[in-house]
Amino acid sequence: MNVVIKVNDEIKEKMIEYYKDKKRDKAIPYVVFQAQDEDTVITMYESGKVMFQGVSADVDASMWGVALENTKENKEKKKQKNQKYYFCNSVGSDEVGTGDYFGPIVVTACYVSKEDIPFLEELGTGDSKKIDDSKILKIAPKIAKKVKYRSIILYNQEYNEKYSRDVNINKIKAIMHNRALYQLIQEEKPQYDYIIVDEFAREARYYDYLNDQKTVQRGITFLTKAEDISLAVACASIISRYLFLKEFDKLSDSLHIPLPKGAGKEVDTIGEEIVEKYGKDKLKEIAKVNFKNTERILHTMIY
Repeated sequence: MNVVIKVNDEIKEKMIEYYKDKKRDKAIPYVVFQAQDEDTVITMYESGKVMFQGVSADVDASMWGVALENTKENKEKKKQKNQKYYFCNSVGSDEVGTGDYFGPIVVTACYVSKEDIPFLEELGTGDSKKIDDSKILKIAPKIAKKVKYRSIILYNQEYNEKYSRDVNINKIKAIMHNRALYQLIQEEKPQYDYIIVDEFAREARYYDYLNDQKTVQRGITFLTKAEDISLAVACASIISRYLFLKEFDKLSDSLHIPLPKGAGKEVDTIGEEIVEKYGKDKLKEIAKVNFKNTERILHTMIY
């Protein structure tokens, strides 16, 4: 196996130091050094490229790939790159509820202009997963009054009807994101620099999921951890979480049972209580029955 990576001067010096006792004696043109570490041969070229050869080449290369990601130079480059997605007019979307057995899936698309940024920063806008629910309940209505947005709620009864081998969770998410983004952009016609979505699927795969949709919003920038980069995505995350919490409370009240979030063991306990009180068919209405919780609750496979 051969793996080649490109390193900067900082990593280059670290590698020279790390392999100094493992270097081979022979001189090779245009090569800084060649070393052998266990069953891997490492060759550093003057160009900054490093070749790893051997059974464990990918493992050894990945060690330096991670180190390269964490260099000051690379972090600064990422920061500069991310700033263009932060200080801009942007549309962003995010979803909540896909990891919860009870409660709906909510997708929101938001438009944030440059003028909105100071207001949102003062509120402490960020990824909803890093903000406690009490704060979400306080700041979400303020954000909703300030920014333009569209939200789509998919209740679990419809989710269970849609979900199948051909329609997985990522396809469902893609359809919901597309619908929210398309509605917002077509109806509000915002002047944006970017449309940003947190990357839950590769770009080509995302659009594959939308092959059967009549209208498709294109021109999307897919970013990992987009909630930390884009205020539009962060706002979408917060509003989605707010709506999810409201719907979750309504569901709990209708059942007269306090429902736990997530998909842990406490969910199984409450699920058993619901089945005992309302029957197993109730789960198809209020829960995502493809989760493993269903099997544990019913003590048997349902498919």
